[in-house]
Amino acid sequence: MSDTTLLLASTSLTRIGILRRAGISFEHTAPLIDESLLKLSLKKIPIEQWAKSLANEKALSVSREHPDRLILGADQTLLIDNLVLDKPTSIADAKEQLLYLRGRTHHLKSAAALVRDGTTLWTGTDEATLHVRDFTEDFLETYLSEMGPEVLSSVGCYKLEDRGAQLFSAVTGDYFTILGLPMWHLMEQLRREGFAKA
Repeated sequence: MSDTTLLLASTSLTRIGILRRAGISFEHTAPLIDESLLKLSLKKIPIEQWAKSLANEKALSVSREHPDRLILGADQTLLIDNLVLDKPTSIADAKEQLLYLRGRTHHLKSAAALVRDGTTLWTGTDEATLHVRDFTEDFLETYLSEMGPEVLSSVGCYKLEDRGAQLFSAVTGDYFTILGLPMWHLMEQLRREGFAKA
């Protein structure tokens, strides 16, 4: 691997797609952390900081294996009622989460971190606000059937760029933030680091 290429600490197809379509040259690898254990350790900090901490820890974990590389870590949290919702673990769990979100407003906080040689160079966050419409039980059953196991791949059980668009009555915030990257903040920093043209 070339040490002049950005290394994304993620296997998220959505984030990989965003960076590729933006013309960023990068490679990617899985972060080397147990995310469930890490989330337990975050209980002592405000939930608004979880996404930034997770993004940073993911980047740091990969930096230990690739000390000369610029590592990009990213994470996203869904906040509602002073709670953080995780990705559903089953279709039944997804149904329960969607019923909880129905007719209510939640917030998506997306974060990114750039790390080199075990040192955090930058972290950035952005937030979007989404209002889930008061959908019917019939709609929910159809949605879960059409999405299948894919509904388990995203926090909130939706992808706004897919059938998830049908869940909402209003969305405020940046599209890329909803997909999982604070893109404009990140691009500015990548230009400063020489990994995107100024």
